[in-house]
Amino acid sequence: MDDPKTLLEQLRIERRSKPRPRRWPWAVAALLLAVAAFMAWQATRPLEVETARARAAAADGPVSLLDASGFVTARRIATVSSKVTGKVAEVLIEEGQRVEQDQVLARLDPAEAEAQRALALAQLAASRSQLDEARVQLRLAEQTLARQRELAAARLAAPSALDAALADRDARSARLASLERQVEVAERQLAAAELALDNTIIRAPFAGVIIAKAAQPGEMISPVSAGGGFTRTGIGTLVDMDSLEVQVDVNEAYIGRVRPGMPVQAVLNAYPDWNLPAEVIAIIPAADRSKATVKVRIALKEKDPRIVPDMGVRVSFLQDPEAEPLAGVFVPSRALARCDGQPCVWVVADGLARPRAVQTGLVRDAETLVEKGLAAGETVVLSPPPGLREGRRVVAKGG
Repeated sequence: MDDPKTLLEQLRIERRSKPRPRRWPWAVAALLLAVAAFMAWQATRPLEVETARARAAAADGPVSLLDASGFVTARRIATVSSKVTGKVAEVLIEEGQRVEQDQVLARLDPAEAEAQRALALAQLAASRSQLDEARVQLRLAEQTLARQRELAAARLAAPSALDAALADRDARSARLASLERQVEVAERQLAAAELALDNTIIRAPFAGVIIAKAAQPGEMISPVSAGGGFTRTGIGTLVDMDSLEVQVDVNEAYIGRVRPGMPVQAVLNAYPDWNLPAEVIAIIPAADRSKATVKVRIALKEKDPRIVPDMGVRVSFLQDPEAEPLAGVFVPSRALARCDGQPCVWVVADGLARPRAVQTGLVRDAETLVEKGLAAGETVVLSPPPGLREGRRVVAKGG
């Protein structure tokens, strides 16, 4: 029987080291070749870009120098209230109702005012009765004085009697003057009572449209706030629709382009296809520090019931028709780029993009005026991508 050690020796496998072939240089070369091929393919593949056509500055209609947004406001708007505190007896208005100046809108309970007027009438009547009595007594005193003078001249009466008649006449005259003043005071008290009674009738201060009804019969109303929340301070809100105008906030960096009397085109957000002619009334000489804007007032040249307060509106400040038309073309501001530190655009011709230096001018919102270097109708690249190179083939997105 063989020795176990001998058997183990027979089972041993001898390992001989063989040199492996070096394959990684070929893998690196293949990878570099693939990258080069991909880059060559990318360079020849058309690049998708956004494009736009240059538009002639004076191609159609008036030129907008600046756009802004704002709201329709009313110069005459009032919360109509009473002059006195009282309970509402009748309300004669509804929302949307048109009223004329001095038209009755509501009435307060007149019981207290009528009682004060009746009292003033009674006091005036009493004062006038006393005045009539004083006049009669004065005439009698004057007659008595005349007789005493005749008797004194004939030495038939004592001088003291004449003095007493003269004093009585003067006293009656003074009382008459006092009663005349009392009658005048009573007449003024009656006028005040009648005014207080008239103040229970609430009238429209001007012609307009009711846009809010704030009180109902039975509620208390006061010209000042009572602080408790149970007293109304007005019957309703009245707006003069003929005083509507537009107020917009203009960035202070562009306020130099706006001037009074400048033509404006307004478009209401509710009616985007309706162009309203307007003009600048005034530039309010105060800036909003938080928004860096200046408020501009604009007058609407058309009156229409569709225009109501607080509507959103977008306005375009137009170039003066008599001014020299702008020369050049408008392009989206996104088309502008920098080439060697100078403004330029990428122009697409025959499917190839090439940079072109331009001279820019007016900027209005999302458009920039190119005064030189570009012609109307030429196609430019919007937001040129970083990989864009001269002569690169491009294709419009979605084209």
